[in-house]
Amino acid sequence: MTHEKHHKRWNEIKTNDSWAIFKIMGEFVYGFEKMSLIGPCVSIFGSARTKPEDPNYILAEKIAKRIVEAGYGVITGGGPGIMEAGNKGANLGGGTSVGLNIELPFEQHDNPYIDSDKSLDFDYFFVRKVMFVKYSQGFVVMPGGFGTLDELFEAMTLIQTHKIEEFPIILVGTSFWKGLLDWIKSTLLESNGNISAKDLDLIHLVDSEDEVIAILNSFYNGSELSPNF
Repeated sequence: MTHEKHHKRWNEIKTNDSWAIFKIMGEFVYGFEKMSLIGPCVSIFGSARTKPEDPNYILAEKIAKRIVEAGYGVITGGGPGIMEAGNKGANLGGGTSVGLNIELPFEQHDNPYIDSDKSLDFDYFFVRKVMFVKYSQGFVVMPGGFGTLDELFEAMTLIQTHKIEEFPIILVGTSFWKGLLDWIKSTLLESNGNISAKDLDLIHLVDSEDEVIAILNSFYNGSELSPNF
C-alpha cells in the first residue's frame, strides 16, 4: 500500500470511529432510559451452553424464582442456558424478567421468558456491561465460561477501586468455584500480596437458593436500594 493510500485509509478509520461515538451514545441513552424504569434487580450469570436438564440450569431457575419472590427483579444476558433459566424462574415467580441481549455470530438468541417490554438489544459488550453493573443489587454467578468470568472480575475490580457501590457477589457451586477461590487466596493474596484480604469480603460461595436469598436479605436489611453509580 502506498503512503497516500495508507493515509487515506487511516483518515477513513478515524472518521468511522468518530461517527461510532453517536451509536455508542445512543446505546447508553437507550439502556439508561429503559433500565431506570425497572426496580431493584439481581443479575444472574452463567454459561449459554447449559442444557435444561443440567442441575445448574434447574438450580438457576429455582434461585431466580426465589429472588423475585423476595422482591427483586432478575436481569440476565437474555440468551440460552443459564440466562434462560434465570428468566424462566423470574417468569414463573411472577416477577420482573429482564434480558440484555447482545449481537453475536454464534450461540446468542433471546429466550422466550423475558418480559416483552424488558428485552434490550446491544451491539457493544461494554455498554451492556455497564447496564448489568449499574442496575444490579447483586450478582449471582453460576458456572460458566469466559463471559461469566469477565462479568465477575469486572464487578470485583470496580468494587475494589471504589468506582461503584458495594454489592454482594454470590458464586453458586462449590465444586466449580473452589479451585479459583483457592488460587486467588493462596497466590494473589498470600504469596504475592496483589490484593487485600478485604477485597474478598463481598464474595460468597454457596450451593443452594436458600443461601443466595439469605445473603441478599442480610446485605440489604433496611437499606435503600439505588443504582450503583
